[in-house]
Amino acid sequence: MIIDVNVYWLPKQLFDNKDLRERFINCVNRFSDSRAIFTKLDNGNSKFVIEKPIGEPSLDYFRDDYQLEHQLSDMDKGHIDKAILKLPGAQEWFDLDLCKFYNTELAKYVAKSKGRMLGLAVVPPYATEENLRELDRAINQLGLNGIQLSTHCKDGYLDNPAYREFFRHVSQLNIPVYVHHTPVPMEYDSIKDYDNLRRSYGRCEDQIIAISREVYSDLFEELPSLKLIHSMLGGGIFTYKTMLLPHDSGNGRFDTNNDIIKERLEKNIYYEMSHAQPWGKDNLEIATKILGEDNIIYGSSYPVKKIWLTEGAKTIEKLGISDQAKNKLLFENARKIYKI
Repeated sequence: MIIDVNVYWLPKQLFDNKDLRERFINCVNRFSDSRAIFTKLDNGNSKFVIEKPIGEPSLDYFRDDYQLEHQLSDMDKGHIDKAILKLPGAQEWFDLDLCKFYNTELAKYVAKSKGRMLGLAVVPPYATEENLRELDRAINQLGLNGIQLSTHCKDGYLDNPAYREFFRHVSQLNIPVYVHHTPVPMEYDSIKDYDNLRRSYGRCEDQIIAISREVYSDLFEELPSLKLIHSMLGGGIFTYKTMLLPHDSGNGRFDTNNDIIKERLEKNIYYEMSHAQPWGKDNLEIATKILGEDNIIYGSSYPVKKIWLTEGAKTIEKLGISDQAKNKLLFENARKIYKI
Protein backbone atom coordinates (compact mmCIF):
# COMPACT_ATOMS: atom_id res chain seq x y z
CA MET A 1 0.00 0.00 0.00
CA ILE A 2 1.26 3.49 -0.94
CA ILE A 3 -0.39 6.74 0.11
CA ASP A 4 0.52 10.07 -1.50
CA VAL A 5 -0.50 12.70 1.04
CA ASN A 6 0.19 15.72 -1.17
CA VAL A 7 -1.90 15.78 -4.34
CA TYR A 8 -3.28 19.14 -5.36
CA TRP A 9 -6.82 19.85 -6.53
CA LEU A 10 -8.92 22.84 -7.55
CA PRO A 11 -12.56 22.65 -8.69
CA LYS A 12 -13.08 23.43 -12.37
CA GLN A 13 -15.79 25.98 -11.47
CA LEU A 14 -13.07 28.24 -10.12
CA PHE A 15 -11.77 28.53 -13.69
CA ASP A 16 -15.09 28.40 -15.59
CA ASN A 17 -17.53 30.34 -13.42
CA LYS A 18 -16.95 34.07 -13.84
CA ASP A 19 -18.33 35.03 -10.42
CA LEU A 20 -16.22 32.44 -8.59
CA ARG A 21 -13.17 33.30 -10.65
CA GLU A 22 -13.49 36.99 -9.85
CA ARG A 23 -14.09 36.25 -6.18
CA PHE A 24 -10.87 34.26 -6.01
CA ILE A 25 -8.94 36.97 -7.85
CA ASN A 26 -10.32 39.61 -5.49
CA CYS A 27 -9.39 37.50 -2.46
CA VAL A 28 -5.78 37.34 -3.66
CA ASN A 29 -5.62 40.96 -4.75
CA ARG A 30 -6.91 42.36 -1.44
CA PHE A 31 -3.43 41.76 -0.01
CA SER A 32 -0.82 44.38 -0.75
CA ASP A 33 1.91 41.92 -1.82
CA SER A 34 -0.01 39.41 -3.97
CA ARG A 35 -1.84 39.40 -7.31
CA ALA A 36 -3.81 36.80 -9.27
CA ILE A 37 -3.86 36.79 -13.07
CA PHE A 38 -6.23 34.59 -15.10
CA THR A 39 -5.48 33.61 -18.71
CA LYS A 40 -7.33 31.53 -21.31
CA LEU A 41 -4.81 29.58 -23.36
CA ASP A 42 -4.93 28.89 -27.10
CA ASN A 43 -5.21 25.13 -26.54
CA GLY A 44 -8.49 25.54 -24.63
CA ASN A 45 -6.90 25.24 -21.21
CA SER A 46 -6.84 28.13 -18.74
CA LYS A 47 -4.63 29.07 -15.82
CA PHE A 48 -4.13 31.28 -12.81
CA VAL A 49 -0.75 32.76 -12.00
CA ILE A 50 -0.28 34.01 -8.45
CA GLU A 51 2.39 36.63 -7.96
CA LYS A 52 3.84 36.97 -4.47
CA PRO A 53 5.40 39.46 -4.26
CA ILE A 54 3.71 41.35 -7.07
CA GLY A 55 5.69 41.00 -10.27
CA GLU A 56 7.22 37.66 -9.23
CA PRO A 57 5.25 34.53 -10.31
CA SER A 58 5.13 32.02 -7.48
CA LEU A 59 2.19 29.67 -8.13
CA ASP A 60 0.65 28.35 -11.36
CA TYR A 61 -2.71 26.55 -11.61
CA PHE A 62 -3.84 24.91 -14.87
CA ARG A 63 -7.49 23.95 -15.21
CA ASP A 64 -6.90 20.65 -16.98
CA ASP A 65 -4.53 19.39 -14.29
CA TYR A 66 -7.43 18.60 -11.96
CA GLN A 67 -9.48 15.99 -13.84
CA LEU A 68 -10.44 12.83 -11.97
CA GLU A 69 -9.83 10.25 -14.71
CA HIS A 70 -6.47 11.80 -15.52
CA GLN A 71 -5.42 11.89 -11.87
CA LEU A 72 -6.50 8.30 -11.21
CA SER A 73 -4.64 7.12 -14.31
CA ASP A 74 -1.45 8.80 -13.15
CA MET A 75 -1.91 7.30 -9.68
CA ASP A 76 -2.12 3.86 -11.29
CA LYS A 77 1.10 4.51 -13.21
CA GLY A 78 2.83 5.42 -9.96
CA HIS A 79 1.28 2.48 -8.06
CA ILE A 80 -0.36 4.94 -5.66
CA ASP A 81 -3.26 3.32 -3.82
CA LYS A 82 -4.67 6.42 -2.15
CA ALA A 83 -4.12 10.17 -2.40
CA ILE A 84 -4.93 12.99 -0.02
CA LEU A 85 -6.14 16.07 -1.87
CA LYS A 86 -5.45 19.63 -0.83
CA LEU A 87 -5.36 23.14 -2.20
CA PRO A 88 -2.18 23.98 -4.14
CA GLY A 89 -1.05 26.78 -1.86
CA ALA A 90 -4.10 29.01 -2.30
CA GLN A 91 -5.49 28.50 1.21
CA GLU A 92 -3.91 31.67 2.58
CA TRP A 93 -6.16 33.77 0.33
CA PHE A 94 -9.48 31.88 0.61
CA ASP A 95 -12.21 33.69 2.51
CA LEU A 96 -14.88 31.73 4.37
CA ASP A 97 -17.29 31.62 1.42
CA LEU A 98 -14.62 30.18 -0.88
CA CYS A 99 -13.68 27.70 1.85
CA LYS A 100 -17.30 26.52 2.09
CA PHE A 101 -17.48 26.12 -1.68
CA TYR A 102 -14.18 24.26 -1.84
CA ASN A 103 -14.95 21.90 1.04
CA THR A 104 -18.31 20.96 -0.50
CA GLU A 105 -16.89 20.37 -3.97
CA LEU A 106 -13.90 18.48 -2.59
CA ALA A 107 -16.18 16.07 -0.74
CA LYS A 108 -18.11 15.42 -3.97
CA TYR A 109 -14.89 14.82 -5.90
CA VAL A 110 -13.57 12.46 -3.22
CA ALA A 111 -16.82 10.47 -3.37
CA LYS A 112 -16.42 10.05 -7.13
CA SER A 113 -12.98 8.51 -6.63
CA LYS A 114 -14.59 5.45 -4.97
CA GLY A 115 -12.16 5.23 -2.11
CA ARG A 116 -8.96 6.24 -3.92
CA MET A 117 -8.92 9.80 -2.60
CA LEU A 118 -9.40 11.65 0.67
CA GLY A 119 -9.42 15.37 1.31
CA LEU A 120 -8.38 18.13 3.71
CA ALA A 121 -10.66 21.00 4.65
CA VAL A 122 -9.77 24.67 4.45
CA VAL A 123 -11.03 27.25 6.94
CA PRO A 124 -9.57 30.62 7.98
CA PRO A 125 -7.59 29.98 11.20
CA TYR A 126 -9.58 32.23 13.51
CA ALA A 127 -12.05 31.02 16.13
CA THR A 128 -15.12 32.88 14.94
CA GLU A 129 -18.42 31.11 15.31
CA GLU A 130 -18.79 30.88 11.53
CA ASN A 131 -15.30 29.47 10.97
CA LEU A 132 -15.66 26.81 13.66
CA ARG A 133 -19.08 25.83 12.37
CA GLU A 134 -17.63 25.31 8.89
CA LEU A 135 -14.74 23.26 10.25
CA ASP A 136 -17.19 21.06 12.14
CA ARG A 137 -19.27 20.62 8.99
CA ALA A 138 -16.23 19.71 6.89
CA ILE A 139 -15.05 17.06 9.35
CA ASN A 140 -18.28 15.66 10.81
CA GLN A 141 -20.66 15.95 7.85
CA LEU A 142 -18.46 16.00 4.74
CA GLY A 143 -16.04 13.43 6.12
CA LEU A 144 -12.79 15.25 5.34
CA ASN A 145 -9.67 13.95 7.07
CA GLY A 146 -8.05 17.04 8.54
CA ILE A 147 -7.40 20.68 7.83
CA GLN A 148 -4.88 22.56 5.70
CA LEU A 149 -3.36 25.86 6.79
CA SER A 150 -0.52 28.12 5.68
CA THR A 151 2.70 28.54 7.63
CA HIS A 152 1.75 32.15 8.25
CA CYS A 153 -1.33 34.31 7.82
CA LYS A 154 -2.10 37.99 8.37
CA ASP A 155 -1.18 37.81 12.08
CA GLY A 156 2.13 36.09 11.47
CA TYR A 157 3.30 32.53 12.08
CA LEU A 158 1.05 29.97 13.74
CA ASP A 159 2.54 30.35 17.23
CA ASN A 160 0.80 33.74 17.40
CA PRO A 161 -1.89 33.80 20.13
CA ALA A 162 -4.36 35.14 17.54
CA TYR A 163 -4.76 31.55 16.28
CA ARG A 164 -4.72 29.78 19.64
CA GLU A 165 -8.45 29.38 20.20
CA PHE A 166 -8.82 28.01 16.67
CA PHE A 167 -6.12 25.44 17.41
CA ARG A 168 -7.84 24.59 20.65
CA HIS A 169 -10.94 23.65 18.67
CA VAL A 170 -8.83 21.67 16.20
CA SER A 171 -7.24 19.80 19.09
CA GLN A 172 -10.67 18.98 20.53
CA LEU A 173 -11.69 17.55 17.15
CA ASN A 174 -8.53 15.42 17.26
CA ILE A 175 -7.66 16.05 13.62
CA PRO A 176 -4.24 16.61 12.00
CA VAL A 177 -3.20 19.98 10.60
CA TYR A 178 -1.30 20.04 7.32
CA VAL A 179 0.83 23.20 7.26
CA HIS A 180 1.60 24.15 3.68
CA HIS A 181 4.45 26.49 2.86
CA THR A 182 3.68 29.92 1.49
CA PRO A 183 5.54 31.07 -1.64
CA VAL A 184 7.93 33.20 0.42
CA PRO A 185 8.59 33.83 4.13
CA MET A 186 7.24 36.94 5.81
CA GLU A 187 10.46 38.85 5.11
CA TYR A 188 11.54 38.17 1.54
CA ASP A 189 13.24 41.23 0.03
CA SER A 190 16.64 39.55 -0.19
CA ILE A 191 15.40 36.47 -2.11
CA LYS A 192 12.62 37.79 -4.34
CA ASP A 193 14.68 38.66 -7.42
CA TYR A 194 15.73 35.14 -8.51
CA ASP A 195 13.14 32.54 -9.50
CA ASN A 196 14.79 29.39 -8.15
CA LEU A 197 15.95 31.10 -4.98
CA ARG A 198 12.46 32.45 -4.34
CA ARG A 199 10.48 29.37 -5.41
CA SER A 200 12.63 26.71 -3.71
CA TYR A 201 14.70 28.24 -0.93
CA GLY A 202 11.94 30.71 -0.03
CA ARG A 203 9.51 27.92 0.76
CA CYS A 204 12.12 26.11 2.83
CA GLU A 205 13.10 29.20 4.78
CA ASP A 206 9.41 29.79 5.52
CA GLN A 207 8.99 26.27 6.91
CA ILE A 208 12.10 26.32 9.10
CA ILE A 209 11.01 29.62 10.65
CA ALA A 210 7.47 28.29 11.15
CA ILE A 211 8.51 25.04 12.85
CA SER A 212 11.11 26.74 15.02
CA ARG A 213 8.64 29.30 16.28
CA GLU A 214 6.07 26.58 17.00
CA VAL A 215 8.39 24.42 19.09
CA TYR A 216 10.03 27.31 20.96
CA SER A 217 6.65 28.88 21.81
CA ASP A 218 4.07 27.67 24.32
CA LEU A 219 1.79 26.28 21.57
CA PHE A 220 2.41 22.62 22.40
CA GLU A 221 2.65 23.28 26.11
CA GLU A 222 -0.91 24.54 25.94
CA LEU A 223 -2.09 21.97 23.35
CA PRO A 224 0.14 18.89 23.79
CA SER A 225 -1.94 16.61 21.55
CA LEU A 226 -1.85 18.94 18.54
CA LYS A 227 -0.19 17.38 15.48
CA LEU A 228 1.22 19.56 12.67
CA ILE A 229 2.44 18.12 9.35
CA HIS A 230 4.81 20.51 7.59
CA SER A 231 5.52 20.35 3.87
CA MET A 232 8.92 20.40 2.13
CA LEU A 233 10.39 18.11 4.82
CA GLY A 234 9.93 21.05 7.14
CA GLY A 235 12.02 23.12 4.77
CA GLY A 236 14.95 20.73 5.18
CA ILE A 237 15.03 21.26 8.93
CA PHE A 238 16.94 17.99 9.29
CA THR A 239 20.07 19.96 8.35
CA TYR A 240 19.55 22.27 11.36
CA LYS A 241 17.94 20.04 13.99
CA THR A 242 21.08 19.15 15.95
CA MET A 243 22.30 22.76 15.70
CA LEU A 244 19.04 23.93 17.32
CA LEU A 245 19.64 21.51 20.21
CA PRO A 246 23.14 22.37 21.49
CA HIS A 247 24.71 20.43 24.38
CA ASP A 248 27.45 22.99 25.06
CA SER A 249 26.40 26.49 26.12
CA GLY A 250 29.59 28.11 24.80
CA ASN A 251 30.16 29.93 28.07
CA GLY A 252 26.52 30.88 28.31
CA ARG A 253 25.95 31.84 24.69
CA PHE A 254 23.41 29.08 23.98
CA ASP A 255 20.53 27.58 25.90
CA THR A 256 21.20 23.87 26.49
CA ASN A 257 17.91 23.19 28.24
CA ASN A 258 16.44 21.69 25.06
CA ASP A 259 14.75 18.45 26.09
CA ILE A 260 11.26 19.89 25.62
CA ILE A 261 12.19 21.31 22.19
CA LYS A 262 13.48 17.92 21.07
CA GLU A 263 10.32 16.27 22.34
CA ARG A 264 8.09 18.66 20.41
CA LEU A 265 10.06 18.17 17.20
CA GLU A 266 9.57 14.42 17.55
CA LYS A 267 6.05 14.15 19.01
CA ASN A 268 4.14 17.12 17.60
CA ILE A 269 5.73 17.74 14.20
CA TYR A 270 5.61 15.53 11.11
CA TYR A 271 7.47 16.16 7.89
CA GLU A 272 5.85 15.68 4.48
CA MET A 273 8.50 15.50 1.79
CA SER A 274 6.46 17.26 -0.99
CA HIS A 275 8.51 15.47 -3.65
CA ALA A 276 11.11 12.74 -3.45
CA GLN A 277 13.34 13.25 -6.48
CA PRO A 278 14.44 16.87 -5.88
CA TRP A 279 15.75 15.96 -2.42
CA GLY A 280 17.80 13.07 -3.80
CA LYS A 281 18.88 9.81 -2.20
CA ASP A 282 21.48 11.22 0.20
CA ASN A 283 19.23 13.90 1.67
CA LEU A 284 16.27 11.55 2.09
CA GLU A 285 18.41 8.99 3.90
CA ILE A 286 19.87 11.65 6.19
CA ALA A 287 16.42 13.13 6.83
CA THR A 288 15.09 9.71 7.81
CA LYS A 289 17.96 9.28 10.25
CA ILE A 290 17.75 12.76 11.79
CA LEU A 291 13.98 13.36 11.82
CA GLY A 292 13.04 9.74 12.45
CA GLU A 293 11.30 7.15 10.31
CA ASP A 294 8.11 7.63 12.35
CA ASN A 295 7.83 11.31 11.42
CA ILE A 296 8.28 11.48 7.63
CA ILE A 297 5.38 11.12 5.22
CA TYR A 298 5.53 10.63 1.46
CA GLY A 299 3.96 13.23 -0.83
CA SER A 300 4.56 14.28 -4.44
CA SER A 301 3.04 17.76 -5.00
CA TYR A 302 1.39 16.33 -8.13
CA PRO A 303 0.49 17.75 -10.65
CA VAL A 304 3.32 20.28 -10.40
CA LYS A 305 5.40 17.60 -12.12
CA LYS A 306 3.80 14.34 -13.23
CA ILE A 307 7.02 12.38 -12.72
CA TRP A 308 7.07 13.32 -9.04
CA LEU A 309 3.96 11.12 -8.66
CA THR A 310 4.63 8.38 -11.20
CA GLU A 311 8.24 7.80 -10.13
CA GLY A 312 8.37 9.24 -6.61
CA ALA A 313 7.56 6.08 -4.67
CA LYS A 314 10.27 4.21 -6.59
CA THR A 315 12.76 6.78 -5.29
CA ILE A 316 11.79 5.88 -1.72
CA GLU A 317 11.97 2.16 -2.44
CA LYS A 318 15.59 2.56 -3.63
CA LEU A 319 16.76 4.30 -0.45
CA GLY A 320 19.35 2.62 1.74
CA ILE A 321 16.98 2.33 4.70
CA SER A 322 15.17 -0.66 6.14
CA ASP A 323 12.06 -2.10 4.52
CA GLN A 324 10.20 -1.22 7.71
CA ALA A 325 11.25 2.42 7.36
CA LYS A 326 10.21 2.49 3.70
CA ASN A 327 6.77 1.16 4.64
CA LYS A 328 6.41 3.85 7.29
CA LEU A 329 7.31 6.63 4.86
CA LEU A 330 5.08 5.34 2.07
CA PHE A 331 2.08 4.12 4.03
CA GLU A 332 2.05 3.49 7.77
CA ASN A 333 2.75 7.03 9.01
CA ALA A 334 0.07 8.51 6.75
CA ARG A 335 -2.43 5.83 7.73
CA LYS A 336 -1.82 6.52 11.40
CA ILE A 337 -1.94 10.31 11.43
CA TYR A 338 -4.80 10.71 8.96
CA LYS A 339 -6.75 7.76 10.44
CA ILE A 340 -7.10 5.99 7.09
